[in-house]
Amino acid sequence: MQLPNYKEASKRSREKVEKEQYHLPVEDKNIGNNKTYYLKTYGCQMNEHDSENIKAILEEMGFQEIDNYEHADLVLLNTCSIRENAHNKAFGMLGRLKHLKQERPDIVIGLCGCMAQEEGVVAEILERYPQVNFVFGTHNLHRLPIILKKYLDTHKQEIEVFSKEGNLIEGMPVKRMSAYKAYVNIIYGCDKFCTYCIVPYTRGKQRSRRKEDIIKEVETLVKEGYQEVTLLGQNVNAYGKDLEEEYGMENLLEDIAKTNIPRIRFMTSHPWDFTDKMIEVIAKYPNIMKAIHLPVQSGSSRILRKMGRRYTKESYLELFDKIKRTIPDVSISTDIIVGFPGETEEDFMDTLDLVKHCRFDNAFTFIYSPRENTPASRLVDNTSLEEKEDRLQRLNQIVNQYFLENNQKKVGTVERVLVEDHNENGKTDLFGYTESNKLINFNGSADYIGKIIPVKVTETKTWSLDDEIYK
Repeated sequence: MQLPNYKEASKRSREKVEKEQYHLPVEDKNIGNNKTYYLKTYGCQMNEHDSENIKAILEEMGFQEIDNYEHADLVLLNTCSIRENAHNKAFGMLGRLKHLKQERPDIVIGLCGCMAQEEGVVAEILERYPQVNFVFGTHNLHRLPIILKKYLDTHKQEIEVFSKEGNLIEGMPVKRMSAYKAYVNIIYGCDKFCTYCIVPYTRGKQRSRRKEDIIKEVETLVKEGYQEVTLLGQNVNAYGKDLEEEYGMENLLEDIAKTNIPRIRFMTSHPWDFTDKMIEVIAKYPNIMKAIHLPVQSGSSRILRKMGRRYTKESYLELFDKIKRTIPDVSISTDIIVGFPGETEEDFMDTLDLVKHCRFDNAFTFIYSPRENTPASRLVDNTSLEEKEDRLQRLNQIVNQYFLENNQKKVGTVERVLVEDHNENGKTDLFGYTESNKLINFNGSADYIGKIIPVKVTETKTWSLDDEIYK
């Protein structure tokens, strides 16, 4: 049994990160034959991409995916620890599985992902959830076959969570969710240690993949007909800072643009690492989408300092305005936290002032939730939940207004849309996303799915556009 350790997880060594090649042990190839699995994913795009790897590994072992956990032989939860809501959902699912285990004792239940890296979570599983048969973390996903086989051989609860990140694993199999859009990891971990964030503890230190491996993966996707890649990292524009050569995010973006993949996106960016050269490269290449996610978290310099964000309100606005000046028609989205410990009404008004200046195209807004072991969790918080909820409502009223205004500017324009699939709402035939990453609904033939086509905007809503095929 190997349990998570926050003290070890917080260390940042200077050891060189080596590269290893994934392989499935021969003895594990058929242990899932005639068995089914159900995988539930919580959290960010990085978790979604991890789940693409997990599915591929399980299917190499012989398992087949089904969409009803009550009938599966194996149920695995890939969890998120970024906010309390994700925690509660995962533990709620574990409660349902506890009852299912009583009805079907042979079902195998596993938990992985960021929650597995938390000391408190694993302690609670050991104490209250004996029905969880195996647990592994974010650093040893490649060892899933070994961990699962060990449980199946011994029928003893197997917990293997590494607190040290280890080497980069290349060659992981992947079962992609889409045949047109693909996630590509470029950097793992984060060294920023924002005071509210648990990610540096659950994902380890920054480790950049070699540029040759990334470019080769994108070139393969181009050959397979993919239309879009999203470059992923907890702090994506810190790419290359840990490499020996001088090769950063701006260089990688330029080299990937030269592969002629039709669309390139990236997330998530930290304003501290957003360079002028990056801005120039994004402006230069038409296949780098002019849609940037630039989390601000707060508009108060005082709160930003308490958050450990390493920039001020003024420097964020300077960067925001520079991006807007340099990249025509750029769309910028953000993250905002309200109710951080010590936030006053004056601090909150600073946030509203920043929002009114930026008029974001989209914003993900949240009430602060303390995360285990983070410095912010130990701060005095005198603001009532009612006040926090009121601030969130006031913030959302303003950001929603700007979402609608920005969308209304699109009426009458022709947008290039990557058509993703049939629309399940029944009101239109198809849906897709514009270059500025706006959801678009329209009528048309299924032959358009997987293609980038021109669509004329005829009507707008706060969260989406309604359109018609442009002829």
